[in-house]
Amino acid sequence: MIRIRDIALPPAHSAEQLQYEAAQLLRLSPSRIRKLTIVRRSVDARKKPDVKMIYTVDVMVEGSENKVLKQAGCKRAAIAPVSSYHPPKPRAAAESRPVVVGFGPAGMFAALVLALAGQKPLVLERGEDAQARHEAVEKFWSDGSFDRRSNVQFGEGGAGTFSDGKLNTGVNNPRIHWILEQMVAAGAGEDILYDAKPHVGTDVLLTVVQNIRKRIISLGGEVRFSTQVTDLEQEGDRLTALVTESGEKIPCTHAVLAIGHSARDTFGLLNLSDIKMEPKPFAVGVRVEHPQDMIDESQYGKNAPESLPAAAYKLTAKAKDGRGVYTFCMCPGGYVVNASSEENRLAVNGMSYSGRNGKNANSAVIVTVSPEDFPEKGILGGLAFQRQLEEAAFAEGQGKIPVQLFGDFKKNVPSSSADAIAPQMKGAYSWGNVRSIFPEFIARCLEEGITEFGKKIPGYDRDDAVLSGVESRTSSPVRILRDETLQSSVKGLYPCGEGAGYAGGITSAAMDGLKVAEAVSQKYMAFDNPKNV
Repeated sequence: MIRIRDIALPPAHSAEQLQYEAAQLLRLSPSRIRKLTIVRRSVDARKKPDVKMIYTVDVMVEGSENKVLKQAGCKRAAIAPVSSYHPPKPRAAAESRPVVVGFGPAGMFAALVLALAGQKPLVLERGEDAQARHEAVEKFWSDGSFDRRSNVQFGEGGAGTFSDGKLNTGVNNPRIHWILEQMVAAGAGEDILYDAKPHVGTDVLLTVVQNIRKRIISLGGEVRFSTQVTDLEQEGDRLTALVTESGEKIPCTHAVLAIGHSARDTFGLLNLSDIKMEPKPFAVGVRVEHPQDMIDESQYGKNAPESLPAAAYKLTAKAKDGRGVYTFCMCPGGYVVNASSEENRLAVNGMSYSGRNGKNANSAVIVTVSPEDFPEKGILGGLAFQRQLEEAAFAEGQGKIPVQLFGDFKKNVPSSSADAIAPQMKGAYSWGNVRSIFPEFIARCLEEGITEFGKKIPGYDRDDAVLSGVESRTSSPVRILRDETLQSSVKGLYPCGEGAGYAGGITSAAMDGLKVAEAVSQKYMAFDNPKNV
């Protein structure tokens, strides 16, 4: 295959135009290209409104590839590199099957790799299956009926299921493409294989996670929902069993711990079990909503082609006290959602459906905090800080999402109604004083950051921008320490994913799950696949 970089085309182009441009660069007739595969697609809006789609493609040509390259003399074309991931080869299942605790991205892909390796994993997930979970979440959003077991944070697919389904990551690893391939096979669109900022959408993810689960089961795995691990047993420094909430004891010598960033009771259990952990920095803040057409015009220019996707952004600033302020989990055409997972505490998140066609854009604007900022010291100090903010948010909104206009946030006065921007939310909301939720140093940094962002995107700091809180689940407040074999201080227990402090998003969590599954596989079989990286 020949790889060609930097093919620029107008947004509303045809497949034939892409093939024609590739053929022109290789000085070939388009008919000599037997196959064209898009490797990467991105939007170039540097010369707005003359926006271009930029492609990298792999082509299979008629004749000798080396000869074609030599005749073309194109510096943007070369033999395509070969880089692929191969999961461990299947072997006979061991007498003691591995257990995966948690069925978010990390646990799901760890279980898939273990199932492909013939090890018939047992998955224990505290929440419900995707369909039942979807019904519980919709009921919560409509009438406030809260389910501590199955909500936006817990259940099949983890917290990522009720998000934008963003799959972009800065990691360059063959595992990433393999993960995306499995998601496509499970029902995601093929565009996630090549879009520079791939996303699936909550509506599609609900189907994808169910299909991956069915595949795991077809390979001999077992998935138990509404099954929370509440204790573990060990002999010396080795894991011997897991205990569930019902009292069932499951003998286990190898367990993947993929609990997610909101499993606060499990963090407490691990702390009591003297499993080595440490507090870690994270970030907290608000969700900010603007009209999507304002963001589109800022990113693409006026009168941009309608065929362009809803525009996204990523902004950073430094507050006067030196703290970082940045946007996170930006959702074009999306909704702010009530993402609470504990009684009398309220957290928000953002999500989009696959069409990203909502009226508003929303993003978290967050401020970095470190263990020195936590009111309580110790390993679980960050967790206590999150809870403090969420209790304040719950109280301010009287159980509903508290909402405030940015102009009022700056004045530290409550808002009573919307101006030009109507909140787009899943879950009830209440106008009030979001600023009052935060310690003043965080509120001040948020104000400075949003004001600075207004210099980069005109109107970002408009007084009628809608703020809601609290965005507190940006990442895990702790890191579960693991050694070079990816095991915790209790041997046989393999922490992984976002909850353990080793990932930040769906794709990176899934990749960490793969790495841990590979490590577990080494304990069960000869790991004889040198192509793994």
